[in-house]
Parts: sequence; C-alpha cells; structure tokens
Amino acid sequence: MNLVIGLSLIILFAFGVPIAVSIMLASIIGIEFFTRLPLLLVPQQMFIGIDKFPLMAIPFFILAGNLMAAGGISQRLVDLAKSIVGGVQGGLAMTCVLTCMMFAAVSGSSVATTFAIGAILIPAMVRHGYPKPLAASIQASSAELGVLIPPSIPLILFGVSTDTSIGQLFLAGVGPGLLIGTALILFLYLFCKVRGFGLEDHKDSTSFVISFKRAWAALLMPVVVIGGIYGGVFTPTEASAVAVFYALLVGGLYYRELKMADLWPILRQSVISTAAVMLIIAAASLFSFLISRTGLPGHIAGWVTGVFDSPMAFLLAVNVLLLIVGMFIETSAAILVLAPILTPIAIQFGVHPVHFGLIMVVNLALGMITPPLGVNLFAACAVAKISIDQMLPWLVRFVLVVLACLVAITYMPWISLGLVRLVY
Repeated sequence: MNLVIGLSLIILFAFGVPIAVSIMLASIIGIEFFTRLPLLLVPQQMFIGIDKFPLMAIPFFILAGNLMAAGGISQRLVDLAKSIVGGVQGGLAMTCVLTCMMFAAVSGSSVATTFAIGAILIPAMVRHGYPKPLAASIQASSAELGVLIPPSIPLILFGVSTDTSIGQLFLAGVGPGLLIGTALILFLYLFCKVRGFGLEDHKDSTSFVISFKRAWAALLMPVVVIGGIYGGVFTPTEASAVAVFYALLVGGLYYRELKMADLWPILRQSVISTAAVMLIIAAASLFSFLISRTGLPGHIAGWVTGVFDSPMAFLLAVNVLLLIVGMFIETSAAILVLAPILTPIAIQFGVHPVHFGLIMVVNLALGMITPPLGVNLFAACAVAKISIDQMLPWLVRFVLVVLACLVAITYMPWISLGLVRLVY
C-alpha cells in the first residue's frame, strides 16, 4: 500500500494537481483498495486534523500580516533599514535583507514579505544599477527569513504535528534567523564591493532618528507578541489575536493608512490564504493517519537506526532528504507529513525536538528559493516581471550562503537552543 500511495503522489504531482488534492486522492486510493475502512473516514480524519486549538493562530497571524502590510508598515520599515545600512556601498541590497528581517517579525510569511517589500525595493535597486534578476534574487532569498523569525506559520505547524512547545520553537527561531540575515548582509557587502554594485546607494540614506520615529509602532508589534508569550501574559494562540488587534490600532488609528474600505479585500485575501493552508493540513492529517496504520514510521525508524550509527550521520542524511523534498513539496505539507515520522527518530539519536524543528524549517525554507516549487521565486518574478531562468545564475550564490548557515545550525545546537535554555 505504501508503494502505491507513494507512486500515486508522484504521478499526481507530475500532472500538476494541487498538493492538498494530491495527498487526499492518494490517501483515498489507499483506503479504498488496501483497507476495509469506510470512506466516511476521509472527512472524519480531515476534520480531526484541523480541530486543534493551536491552529487558530494561523488565520490570525495571516490576517495580522496582511493588515500590517496594508497599513503603511512596509515603507516605514524600508526607510528605517536604509537609515541603518543605506549609507555604504551595497546599502540598498543590505536594506532589503534587514527590512525582510524586521517584516518577518510582523508577517510570519515569506511570500507576503516578498510582495510587500519587493514592490518597494526591487524597482529601487534596479534604478540604482542592480541587474533586475539580481535584485529579484536578493529579495527572494531575504524573504525566506519570514518562516524563521517568529511568529512563523511553519514553526506552528511543526509544533502542532509533533506536540512540541510552540513558544520554545518561536524563541529558537531567533538565532537561526539572525544568523542567516547577518550572513546575507555580510555577503552582499563583500559582493557589491567586488562587483561594483550600489555605488550610489548612499544618496537614498535617511535620518535614523526620523525613520525610527515613523517606524517605532510597527517595531513594537513583535515585542508585544513575543514578550507577551514569554512573560506569561498569553499563549501563542492568544498572541495571534492580540497581533490582529494591534495591527488594526497601528494601521488604522496611529498611521491612519488603513481605511474601512481596505478591510474587505484584506479579510478576503486572509480567508483564501487560510483556507489553502488548512486544506493542506487536513489532507496531510488523513495521509499521516493512513501511513501510521501501516507501521511505516516504525519500519523507517528501525532502518534508520540500523544504517546510521551517529547523530551527525543521521542529521546529514536528513538534511539531504529535506533539501530534495523542499524542492518538490510545499513547506506546510512536507512538515505535516514528515515531522511526525522523523522527529521521534531524531529524539532517539539525542537530538532536541526544538533543534530538529529548526533544522527542518530551515531546510524547507531553502525549497522556497529553489526550483521547481520555489514560491518565493515565483513571487519575486511576479514583482520584477522576469522569468525564473534569468534569476538562477545570481541565485546560486545566495543558496550557498544559506546552505553554509544550515550546516552551522545543524551541528551547533546552541544557535537554536541558546535562548530557549536561557528562558526555560
């Protein structure tokens, strides 16, 4: 049955069937032809998969991100980042990374970050002499920080699917997010120096004091959300609702850029995004239930522990597997299907589940900037109005930088667990 389900998934993916539908159809094939279970089990298990209180955080964080993007946050964060790094050669490219790091702490979504920040900075970089494919590559690579720096939807999904503390996962995401962001900034500084890009970037630099005064309310949001979680004021799920309320106050009353007429399109887009994520979660829950009944996770665990005799070898194999998976399968689906299988094996090898969660999310985040399923690439291409093949020669450099960070995150657990152990 496992072989038939696997082949069904591959065939459906090859024909371009949406991921949620592919997972659901493959599961139905397995139930109908290899078990005596009734098909009534399909809606039942799908409902059970999304009937979890922590998942309520997903629609709220999506809505909060959309409200902040429409409320004038993007431009203010760009101006603040420019005031910090915009005065040096390559400052505009580094501004892109720094802005994405700040916006990631607001939106929690890499695609939202690509559209919100890319619409401002890709045209600006092109005007300053950066090749358009390079500008798009910088934006796509920087936006993946949206799934690492809390709040992060993939980290919520990992926590729900493996029963790992979402609060600890959020805290653990800070170190890897800062590492990758810093590495990209340093690389861009050296790259622009060597290649001669960004010679005129200093002309667009702004006053830090003025920019901070305009952006402080936006920067306060992650402080309120994350501080409230670790201060014991509210849970991560409750924090998502607080984030929506705060976004409405800042965008509507403080910045006065969020109008009543904007709310319907924002709510509509948030519902569509939430529905897409929830459908994947429901389908993956059905798939996981069926796979668990076959005993496949136990067989895989036995095989892995027999083949790999050390945590380092196991983590190397997992990284290779997840890098390949991330290229072909959407992040949410990959987490929901693979995390319940791989996490118990990682624990057997002595790997902390929170550390393993960050390894998994960073790996799959790379899939967002690698074809054929790189969602950030498609978003950046849509903003820059170019094709993916134009970006690839430039993109390789950024993929290698993130890969180097991934190696450090994998084999230096303190990068992820340092803050967790300090707080908990």
